[in-house]
Amino acid sequence: MCTLEKRGSIFLLTLTGADEHRLNPTLMDAILTALSRVRSESKGVPASALVMTAEGKFFCNGLDLPWAKAAGPVGFHERMRLIGSKFKALSTDLLSLPMPTIAAISGHASAGGFILALCHDYILMRKDRGILYLNELDISFPIPRHYMALIRSKVVLPAGRRDTVLRAVKLRAEEALAKGIIDSAHGTVEETIDAAVRLGEELAGKKWNGEVYAQMRKTLHSEVWDAFEAEDSMSIENDIKGIASRL
Repeated sequence: MCTLEKRGSIFLLTLTGADEHRLNPTLMDAILTALSRVRSESKGVPASALVMTAEGKFFCNGLDLPWAKAAGPVGFHERMRLIGSKFKALSTDLLSLPMPTIAAISGHASAGGFILALCHDYILMRKDRGILYLNELDISFPIPRHYMALIRSKVVLPAGRRDTVLRAVKLRAEEALAKGIIDSAHGTVEETIDAAVRLGEELAGKKWNGEVYAQMRKTLHSEVWDAFEAEDSMSIENDIKGIASRL
């Protein structure tokens, strides 16, 4: 599912295997366990940074809708509620981690996989393969308000927000860089991960207080936290019912 490796001041979290790394409860629990280790092992050390990447063709292909659909019409609702709860927990865990966080996009990152990347402070991406793609419009899957707040906060250029959300464009690294969605583009996956580790080492080298860093991140993106806290369970339930009727 995933591995966690410590390289000096860097925690390297890798989604393992050649599958699509779809976000089902099993994978998300594995990531949450790894992040819990990161929090624990970073206590008492001068400073750290997290790099998340993945093996194979995909960085992450979003929420595991096939797993939810496999339960049938009745089970679909329960599985979607579980996926939504786990994904919110994973998102808030990343957004509150007391250190700089970097996503090294190793392949395709679509839907929830794109949002997972946006939960990091920095996004680096390979140029030779892979796309960023919010495909919710194409599959009639409305993006919840709290994740729309995250997109507004992280995708700063209006044209970038419009094209990703309302045109569902597929962006390669250089296009995503031009739209201000990622921070840098690199030739290969190895170069991307190496650059992410170097950036992490540079940031960790500042020896900032991790708790202060996390608090300042929360204040910087306060509208995201407000939206997460104001999440309307009834609205989400209606979204699930609407999704089920269209699948």
